[in-house]
Amino acid sequence: MSVTRRTPVTRRQMMARSGALGAGIAFTGALSELFAGTAAAQGVGHSGYGPLIPDPDGLLDLPKGFRYRVLSREGDPLRSGEGKVPSNHDGMAAFAGRSGGRNGQVHLIRNHENRVTGRIGVPTVDGLTYDPMGKGGCTALTLDRRGNVLDERVAIAGTAVNCAGGPTPWGTWLTCEETEDKAGTNGYTKDHGFIFEVDPTDPHRSGAVPLTAMGRFQHEAIAVDPRHGIVYETEDAFDRPFGLFYRFLPDKPRGGLGSLRAGGRLQAMRVPGVPDLSSIQEAGTAFDGIEWVDVPDPLAVRTPVRLQDFGPKGITHAQKLEGCYWGGTSVYFVSSFAHSAEGSAADHYGQIWRYDPARRRLTLVIVFGPDTDVQLPGESPDNICLAPSGGLMVCEDGNGAQHVYGVTRRGEVYALARNAQAITSAATAAGGTPEEPEWGEFAGVTFSPDGETMYVNCYTPGTTFAVTGPWRRT
Repeated sequence: MSVTRRTPVTRRQMMARSGALGAGIAFTGALSELFAGTAAAQGVGHSGYGPLIPDPDGLLDLPKGFRYRVLSREGDPLRSGEGKVPSNHDGMAAFAGRSGGRNGQVHLIRNHENRVTGRIGVPTVDGLTYDPMGKGGCTALTLDRRGNVLDERVAIAGTAVNCAGGPTPWGTWLTCEETEDKAGTNGYTKDHGFIFEVDPTDPHRSGAVPLTAMGRFQHEAIAVDPRHGIVYETEDAFDRPFGLFYRFLPDKPRGGLGSLRAGGRLQAMRVPGVPDLSSIQEAGTAFDGIEWVDVPDPLAVRTPVRLQDFGPKGITHAQKLEGCYWGGTSVYFVSSFAHSAEGSAADHYGQIWRYDPARRRLTLVIVFGPDTDVQLPGESPDNICLAPSGGLMVCEDGNGAQHVYGVTRRGEVYALARNAQAITSAATAAGGTPEEPEWGEFAGVTFSPDGETMYVNCYTPGTTFAVTGPWRRT
């Protein structure tokens, strides 16, 4: 293995101004690598689309010229009549409608990160329920060509803590359980911690079958190499020694609905000499000769995967491994933050890594904060996606007012949306001492197939927005 340290192409400290309030992300990064292989696009400028304008309805603040539509809110009736819209909206993806009268339609598939304490669980449906004691799962929305909701129904139920996931090249959604609870824990009747495949157009075609060969651990997100069918997986473990970055080598790499049930081999990434990714602080640092080590027990029958014996060389860990996507010829993944006080080797407010399989090269592309004049009020980033502008959209997950940030191809950061829905604590609602307001995080940012609409979730109160406006692109 060799290590190279290159001077970053972009080194900026920007302040994303949002109305009377300011929020900033400082980062350094080799932005040419972040967007390598993507279509050329025009940047939006250092001020983005302008200041955020307070929403008179108190839901979502956006720049001038942008509009939002509320597609769905927790507690409302599902159009299918199966029950209520569940709580805790999280990861999401958009798929083009199939031919045969469905042209122009969009299918949204949405996770619900419900634990056993979830306020509104995903309703159980025959043929779509894995464990009747699980409150998590997915719901599916069908939109017409004008963005109106035609249908909203259960896509999978009886799962647990469905956090993120990712789309497949064959048009399905892989939803990930962020838990390691076994049968008999928290009332569950089956083991949890798996990935499930969901067909967004006809969920009964996919059912509720755990993809056990892909591992049982605290899954966060996935990304699929469209050429080779390899699935990359992140693990968001909450305690030391933290999570791992995985790849799954399927026995049927050509893909298709149900192909992942055929099994395959699960491996974990080893960066020789680097036991903790947080120790790497300089953007542009690259490691060649990345190794992949077979996971001894993917089902974690006795020992969690991250604690298993990977040999005398060990394995590479990282705190808060979250967002994951495929772009160009590489897979990108996020470490939302690292705190040395919690056991990480060093501190940061977020990293974005790029792994190039052809070169077996891992590169630290962006480092977020904390050396900024205006510090981000929480940790960032979390969910990420590529934008039609050729830049990146980042969901913030921290304290205080929450934002969706954009990162341009030139490395400039701007605020695109701010959650205006303050959450009132139970104590305040009962007449107790008022507390500082809280805002639900953003999650599941994704774009329509034509790039004209951004869909994003507010985690709580669970709300799905469709945002349209003057997206700038060539």
